[in-house]
Amino acid sequence: MAQSETTRAAPPKTSANRGATIDPEEVEKFSAIADEWWDPFGKFKPLHKFNPVRLAYIRDKAIAHFKLDAETRQPLAGLRLLDVGCGGGLVAEPMSRLGASVTAIDASERNIKTALAHAEPLGLDIDYRATTVEGLIAAHEPPFDIVLNMEVVEHVADINLFLKSSADLVKPGGMMVMATLNRTLKSLALAKIGAEYILRWLPAGTHDFEKFVKPDEARAALENAGMKVSEETGVFYNPLADKWALSTDMDVNYMLVTVKS
Repeated sequence: MAQSETTRAAPPKTSANRGATIDPEEVEKFSAIADEWWDPFGKFKPLHKFNPVRLAYIRDKAIAHFKLDAETRQPLAGLRLLDVGCGGGLVAEPMSRLGASVTAIDASERNIKTALAHAEPLGLDIDYRATTVEGLIAAHEPPFDIVLNMEVVEHVADINLFLKSSADLVKPGGMMVMATLNRTLKSLALAKIGAEYILRWLPAGTHDFEKFVKPDEARAALENAGMKVSEETGVFYNPLADKWALSTDMDVNYMLVTVKS
């Protein structure tokens, strides 16, 4: 069930200050393929495959952290959630269906327009905005119960500032979930060379290996930002089953759950 019968179809809100963490080349890269976000066989096919495992992880960790009722259809009802770098809304829409009051932001206006166009006929009440975490802070946005940074930090210009700004938007007692790529030879082989140039799962140049983030680097940045890492997991692709699953192997994809005291 949708939260309401109407989607906010107003023009995307754009921050006057784009913020120091935005990499214009990264924004342009994803803006160029914004129309393909909801094509499960297009350039975002890997995210569509990856989505079920990360959505289930977010749901389960939020339920556990906030001691919610897992049996209800909308267990996240009453929680404010921020989806940073939301793209076309692949995470924002399911979070809204789970009952959360969702604000979803992206530096690309084209991405936000795509997200709005997809959500409107579904009647999902998602507050989509073309802005940044710094833009929200400058606008004195109230903090959120949950902040999601899913496959975003490997595209920003300054990870420490970005995570500090994101942490500033988490309520005391709230949580942040981060997903990204480890900077290892294994991830270079699989997530960069294999995915982009051999298997052609992603457009060539989607990722910059030098921007991949080691777990220790992410933990340090998060802890310096006032967040405590409570859980972590790797995410592994099984080519035989053609599906993703949680794993103890964090050499390529991984997720961190952090809480704010």
